[in-house]
Amino acid sequence: MSKKVTVWLIVAASLVVAGGMIFVGVMTVLNWDFRKLTTARYETNDYVIEEEFKGISIVTDTADIDLIVSDSETSKVVCYERENEKHEVSVKDGTLTIHVANTKKWYEHIGINMGAPKITVSIPAGAYGALTVKTDTGDLTVPEQFSFERMDVSGSTGDVKCYASVTGVAKIGLSTGHVTVENVSVGRLDCSVSTGDVALSSVNCAGDVTVRVSTGKARLADVSCENLISSGDTGDLSLVRVMASGRFEIERSTGDVSLERCDAAELSIVTDTGDVTGTLCSEKIFFAESDTGRVEVPQTMSGGRCEVKTDTGKIILSIG
Repeated sequence: MSKKVTVWLIVAASLVVAGGMIFVGVMTVLNWDFRKLTTARYETNDYVIEEEFKGISIVTDTADIDLIVSDSETSKVVCYERENEKHEVSVKDGTLTIHVANTKKWYEHIGINMGAPKITVSIPAGAYGALTVKTDTGDLTVPEQFSFERMDVSGSTGDVKCYASVTGVAKIGLSTGHVTVENVSVGRLDCSVSTGDVALSSVNCAGDVTVRVSTGKARLADVSCENLISSGDTGDLSLVRVMASGRFEIERSTGDVSLERCDAAELSIVTDTGDVTGTLCSEKIFFAESDTGRVEVPQTMSGGRCEVKTDTGKIILSIG
């Protein structure tokens, strides 16, 4: 190793040590509270809603959203937000509208941000019209004390937890995140995620339940519907006591499909490299085919059509 290279290595090591010492000194002064390093400034703004409204529309960037039951008949919106990224709150055409008003300059996007913006919508329990939510990065929670005529939720990164019933169509679509729907009745349910999981539990759906997952797992338990339609690339599909008056239409590229005490008038299940296993509640006429996997299905001659195809997966189904 040359003398010049040695000198540069010594200088580099000295700078690393000096930087570490400065960091330790600064954090000691701040009592190791990393939140004090943030360059963003936050404030809390309250908005009392005096006009009547039926629907709710929320458009935000990074804020988490909580719908909570008001302890009075008064509605209020509380925004914990950045000073240069406030939300506009108003009632327009019978809809409570909450939209982000981003006034940040380009250079204000550079910095350290350890805060967590949050929107809390406090409204009386009961039935409402449409709930529309659009967010980039943020979570949404909708409690069981509310119901809606329809629901449309979309986001890039975040989790959605819905415990509220919807008389019409409930649509939840995320790029990266988890979707949880529990203890609800709904007219039609459409859930889709690119990277993340979908969990449906105790869902009574008058129409179709559609679940689309690119990379992630989907688990449905105690779900009733007209038709179950599910597609996915990578990830398992688990069905427990899922009943459809019409059809199961299931497709998977890489992922197993398991059924426990499930049933439908007709079933179509297609996978590339996944196994199809489980139990059905009533007899079916089986058409099962696997290129390289084991196939074991009942030799029943009554009931609806049950077609199962895999490329490199086993098929083991029974009635019970």
